[in-house]
Order: sequence, then C-alpha cells, then structure tokens
Amino acid sequence: MDRPDLGTMTARLLREIVRLETPILAASGLEMWDYVVLAALLGGDAATQRELAAATGRDQTRLIRNLDGLEERGLITRSPDPADRRNKVVALTGSGRDLVGACRARIRVMETELLLSLPADERAALERALVRLVGNP
Repeated sequence: MDRPDLGTMTARLLREIVRLETPILAASGLEMWDYVVLAALLGGDAATQRELAAATGRDQTRLIRNLDGLEERGLITRSPDPADRRNKVVALTGSGRDLVGACRARIRVMETELLLSLPADERAALERALVRLVGNP
C-alpha cells in the first residue's frame, strides 16, 4: 500500500501538536517561540544571541522581540559576554526554568493522550526514532 510522503505526514502531525500545545503555553503567557527559546536554554546558557537564533531556527531579528519579552518577565537574563562585551550571554533564571519545566510537564501529558491509540511499544519506538532522527538537544 502506498503511503503519503513523510513530509506530508509529519506536517499534519506537527499542526496537530502545535494546536494542542498552544493553549498550554498561552495559559502560562507564552507563545510557541518563547517556549522554544526557553527550552533551548535548558541545556545551558547561549554564548550569543546569534548562537541561540541558530540553535532554535529563529531569525535573529525576530528573536530579539522574544528575548525582550522573556527578560521583562524575569524568565531570562542577558549579560555582557566576558570574552566579547559586544555579545550578550542569554541564560534562564530560576523562574524561567520553573516555567518551562511546568509547561513541559503539561505538554508530556498532552503527548501521552495524543499517542494513546498506539500500543506502548510503538509509542516508545516512535519516540526513539524521532530522537535518533532529529537529536535530543
């Protein structure tokens, strides 16, 4: 049996995931890109805003708006890079870490509900395959 292209199937799945995540994030006052930035910073500080833009896939000029809002809310800090004071080191605050952790926990519940139609072994295999294909930053 022929199947749709991977791009078509993953695009449909992504639209559904974004639709389900949007109200979760909105309840915490976040937009999707805000969450992407906060989640990227869970792995550690970003040496520069440019590196954070590259890591998240967000255009650097648009990223600034997200960073401004997150900093205003006390979720991140931006401080001069000791190696090059023209650059800013972006870091999560404790509040930012707590918020992204709470959102992630609610998202995991949503993901579990979304994948309930798959047997446990297939869910686990899907998760392992996705991590292998896209990495686990």
